Amino acid sequence: MRHDLSVSVNPWRYLAGMVLSGCLLAGAVLAEPLRASGVLMAEPSGPVISRYIFGQFSEHLGRGIYEGIWVGPDSRIPNVRGIRSDVVGALKAIHVPVVRWPGGCFADEYNWRDGIGPRAKRPARKNNWWAGSPETNAFGTHEYFDFVEQIGADAYVSMNVGASTPTEMRQWVEYLTSDGEDTLAQERRRNGRDKPWPVRFIGIGNEYWGCGGKMTPQQYGRDFMRFTAFYHPQPGQAATRVAVGAKNGLTEWTDAVMAEALENMDALSVHYYTSPTGNVDVTKPATGFDAQDWADTFVQTLKMDDYIIAHSRVMDAHDPQKRVALFIDEWGTWYTVEPGTDPGHLYQQNSLRDALVAAVNFDIFIRHADRVRMANIAQTVNVLQSLILTRGPQMVLTPTYYAYQMYVPFQEATALPLRLAAPDIKVGTTWMPSLSGAAARATNGDYLVALSNLSPQEAVEMRLDLRDLRVQTLSAHILTAGEMDAHNDFGRADTVKPHPFDGARLENGYLVLTQPARSLIVLTLK
Repeated sequence: MRHDLSVSVNPWRYLAGMVLSGCLLAGAVLAEPLRASGVLMAEPSGPVISRYIFGQFSEHLGRGIYEGIWVGPDSRIPNVRGIRSDVVGALKAIHVPVVRWPGGCFADEYNWRDGIGPRAKRPARKNNWWAGSPETNAFGTHEYFDFVEQIGADAYVSMNVGASTPTEMRQWVEYLTSDGEDTLAQERRRNGRDKPWPVRFIGIGNEYWGCGGKMTPQQYGRDFMRFTAFYHPQPGQAATRVAVGAKNGLTEWTDAVMAEALENMDALSVHYYTSPTGNVDVTKPATGFDAQDWADTFVQTLKMDDYIIAHSRVMDAHDPQKRVALFIDEWGTWYTVEPGTDPGHLYQQNSLRDALVAAVNFDIFIRHADRVRMANIAQTVNVLQSLILTRGPQMVLTPTYYAYQMYVPFQEATALPLRLAAPDIKVGTTWMPSLSGAAARATNGDYLVALSNLSPQEAVEMRLDLRDLRVQTLSAHILTAGEMDAHNDFGRADTVKPHPFDGARLENGYLVLTQPARSLIVLTLK
């Protein structure tokens, strides 16, 4: 597909500042192609990058659970106890650390008892939040924990607070975690699970300002304290208690909830979705877009950095020791649904643009790793910015999946200061940065550098000072394609996937490379 590109560069506009990896410094000198420079230093090192910033969110929404993860034990699609094996294999390969479930808005009406016991006897419900679709409850508590165990992830269970009671929450927690002889533990055993499940994270409600009950932050803060008072974990098994935070940049919510409930919370969530229009209720297509939409998407997704800074500042006032983590437990792109699909199911394609959006957000999370300790993209399969698309027995790995794959070495690595100088560019009528990046030292001692060229047309010549590292060898992989909206689809080989990149070299202690337009490169330096 051809697009009308209108791209120009302003040599006088630069991003400025130096913090942990990914910030840009003033002073770049413009040439054609774009030129960038920088310095990567071994010290001072930053915080450990939590593996949980590469987490997932899977809600009962559209085909996210049913067909996406669950096909049933009698399906001809290969599965283990009803959970499709191709999806499990793909998620294991990228070391998914955590999956948040059952929602989202769906969690705000969910009764956990609907999803236990013999599947043939489970009640059928209507999914009131998502198109009124039938909910069979075939995928419930046991199936979810089977799924996270199969992929090697930790559990993040969202409790129904808005339409439930502390008693219901307490009983579900006891069913999940009790190793005693109480009635609920015995019921779990009769339903097929002898040992308790480890519950690493527990969400006390969801979007209380919206579908969770349209409450004020003061009301929610009191509810949070009331519910957590009846959360009784087993000895040594206390989960991280996650409070409902704000959407976007509503710091007033953060301030009020922290003031009301700080003593009982371990983490606070924030939700932010990227739309080219800045409004998820006014969407644009996931493919077939022009350069203006490209630029507008990146300008909107870069607001994530502003929001994290704003919320962190408020949290610091209440919690200067940074005991309470900030979880971005819903994020991702939000476009118009694919033609012919149910608008309430939020099924959209996923292009090279989305992979670079993911990379930019990873860089932001890494830059704020001292406070941001979880981020869960929405969603894992078949909904919004999915890593995986399925259609019957077929499965497609999206460009976003491959961005996750390329950042796997950053899990639990130590963030390093990466100073970059690069010009802004003008795309259509919009000014945007040309470059994003992050750096870290991996657990095996390797140095890692991720660089995203966000220009849809211009290559970037990079010269990065590595003399502080005494690097001897390098290897690199690149994710790019010939079109802005290149994507992977059913019935054909993947168009967008990583390949070895041989356009980088070491030269007298410098990394020198020419990075193609619209590309992500991840380098390993030894």
